[in-house]
Amino acid sequence: MANVNENIRYEPEERPSHFLSAGLGLQATAVLIAPIVVAVAIIMRSANQPEIYLAYAVFAAVIISGAITILQSVRVGRFGSGYILFMGTSATFLVVCILAMEAGGPAMMATLVVASSVLYFLMAAQLSTLRRVITPLVSGVVIMLLAAMVVPIVFRMLSDVPESTPNVAAPVIVIVTLGVVAPLALRAPKALQLWAPLIGVVVGCVASSFYGLYDYQSVLNAAWIGLPDMAVWPGFDLGFGAEFWALLVAFALVSLVSALETVGDGVAVQQVSHRQPRTTDFRVIQGALNADGLGNVLSGLAGTVPNTTYSSSIPLISLTGVAARRVGVYAGGFLIVAAFFPKIAALLLAIPAPVVGAYVTIFIALVFVEGLRTVVKDGLDQQKTLIVGMAFLLGIGFEYKFIFPELLSGSLGILLGNGMVVGGVVAIGLVQVVGLTSGRRRRIRLELSRSALPEIDEFLCAFASRVGWNESSTARLRSAGEETLASLMQDEGDTGNVRRLVVGARLVDGVAELEFAAVSGEQNIEDRLAYLPEQTEIEDEREISFRLLRHYASSVRHQKYHNIDIVTVQVEGAR
Repeated sequence: MANVNENIRYEPEERPSHFLSAGLGLQATAVLIAPIVVAVAIIMRSANQPEIYLAYAVFAAVIISGAITILQSVRVGRFGSGYILFMGTSATFLVVCILAMEAGGPAMMATLVVASSVLYFLMAAQLSTLRRVITPLVSGVVIMLLAAMVVPIVFRMLSDVPESTPNVAAPVIVIVTLGVVAPLALRAPKALQLWAPLIGVVVGCVASSFYGLYDYQSVLNAAWIGLPDMAVWPGFDLGFGAEFWALLVAFALVSLVSALETVGDGVAVQQVSHRQPRTTDFRVIQGALNADGLGNVLSGLAGTVPNTTYSSSIPLISLTGVAARRVGVYAGGFLIVAAFFPKIAALLLAIPAPVVGAYVTIFIALVFVEGLRTVVKDGLDQQKTLIVGMAFLLGIGFEYKFIFPELLSGSLGILLGNGMVVGGVVAIGLVQVVGLTSGRRRRIRLELSRSALPEIDEFLCAFASRVGWNESSTARLRSAGEETLASLMQDEGDTGNVRRLVVGARLVDGVAELEFAAVSGEQNIEDRLAYLPEQTEIEDEREISFRLLRHYASSVRHQKYHNIDIVTVQVEGAR
């Protein structure tokens, strides 16, 4: 196929060597552990918590991040994505965690973290219902805003050096780091490209040492092996006073933002992890949300800061071409090991800010492009283009207080001061407006069986007559309905279970949009349609339905969730 991703060397289910996997896992750990530790330190020190509790909170956060990273990679039941999705402390929760500890200490924060984690499980369970709300367009906008919100922090890191340092130090370090990473990632042999980010960081650290910016002393002073004081575990605040309920609303809003980020990461990681393009499997996203929720439950029980998926997994796959789950397992394992070795954390945290900033700049650029690609893949017409533009600009405007800065204070500021919240809400709202004005959807409910065909056919004939379609367009619509039913029946066996099918139809800009909602099977109709051109002949009679469906329909979209399949078919017609 023309759009095969030739950069992918190892897909998720493939097994690269342990040496390569460990090397990439270690490289990922070097990137992950610093933001985990720094975010926890910012929260604890801002809330005037003692160093002894900071050490405990960092230890717990690193352990939990590593464990959930492994779970995301291997997938156990409905927990985990089955892809490389790194987990780490969520910077999104910075403000609300500080407010919670100022109001009731670490115990209040722990209780709120556990309570708000329920949202992840509810969202995962109802993701099929929310498909019209959390669309690829919304997910793409949130990913783009995420990258845009991090840019100022990253750019400040590029020049973050002591005042006594020569003015040329920061530019030289940044240029050296980027000058190594970029050429290696773009033009080096494939084997060397895998190590481009790590080589760039090492070279950047060497360059910074000439200016005295690498803190060797902190590394030498750190203990090799150590455990925090477990007696500082805060427990829970079960008073449930007025402050708790007010903060719970804020935690719920921030959890929604974090969940949207996980949805976006779940979509993007599937796009970059396979050689052959695949449609989004929403069961992967449901698993990622469940693992995310479990991570927050564990964080609350341990009395530390919530975690979330890190988008860094997506550009790492793009840069290295390795999407194997084994890399995620190694990364999670190294994180857990690092928690017991303070010397390792000190070594990584000693990396100068300009080096980290230069490295992360490349990652953030790739994250933004992945968000844009998610939006474009869903198709861009005039309406969607306007939605993306307005959502992104309004998100940026409120994030940086360009719009109504007088409103961005107090409790309202928690909501309106977050660009992802504003941009996501605007995108969701405008998508719903477009949906509500696109015509009412008519539905019928029946059993999923071949005997349902006459009722479906009668329903589609009545629909075509109502919208004034001619005979040939009506015949094409009926044929598309018949082949969609046949395609859904491919995996149905004699299980003896009564399964339901809901068929909906509406007219959107002269195009009939049919929606078949049924129990799930293992195949994805959309993927089967995409791969048909590669087949030189029809191998079995089941392929006939897919070929006919592709012939009659102008567009087919198949969304797979646990226990439900939703197939959306568009058929062009004429009056």
